[in-house]
Amino acid sequence: MLRKIIQIDEEKCIGCRLCVDACHEGAIGMVDGKARLLRDDYCDGLGDCLPACPTEAITFVEREAAPYDEAAVEAHLAARASAEASAEDILDAAVVRTPRAGCPGSAARTLAPSGCPGSAARTLVAPDATATTPAADALPSRLAQWPAQIKLVPVSAPYYQGRGLLIAADCTAFACASFHERFMNGNVTVIGCPKLDEGSYADKLAAIIAANDITSVTIARMEVPCCGGLERAAAEAHARAGKDIPFSVVTFSITGEVIA
Repeated sequence: MLRKIIQIDEEKCIGCRLCVDACHEGAIGMVDGKARLLRDDYCDGLGDCLPACPTEAITFVEREAAPYDEAAVEAHLAARASAEASAEDILDAAVVRTPRAGCPGSAARTLAPSGCPGSAARTLVAPDATATTPAADALPSRLAQWPAQIKLVPVSAPYYQGRGLLIAADCTAFACASFHERFMNGNVTVIGCPKLDEGSYADKLAAIIAANDITSVTIARMEVPCCGGLERAAAEAHARAGKDIPFSVVTFSITGEVIA
């Protein structure tokens, strides 16, 4: 049938995944780093994905296409949810079965003292901000805990209590030379990249904010469009947690300057 349906310009697509998260029907997926319309009958033609695209790579066209199939969409979403749950179960099982032999930096959920020393969530005692250092190359790290990846940190831990939560895009600390002193010092820092990680961070971040005595939430992001996913997930998490705590966003240019 002739109907309205989305079209994705591969040249304009930057692989930020924002349209994938915005499409409630699961009609868009990532293939070789680019967004793709998976099946015509998954697309309802309403265009929820259009506002999410930062490069205007998605447009409407009218062409011959299979009609929207709600039953097919429901089956597709159920299968995807099942696959994601199975993958998570496999990961959980792997973490539990190999606490001693696994990579030292693996699995934030392995917190038992009998596990691999590198896998346990723990508080790092950073030097006081006023402490002097003998040379520039001896500046102390301000990372307050381990691990730091959003996907790996536990939902609840002692190091969250009474501290601000800094939710930082992976690239920020590399772009800004003074990031540790200016932004990490005194905060718990969790990092992630919505372009590289599957799914949204909102559920995990909301649980962290709700379960702990977090005093503030700060988002540190780059100016690139991909980081918009991190900011939106953090804002959603802050709202869902239902706590009246300060929320702010700091945006860096790719050369490390604070621009917003």
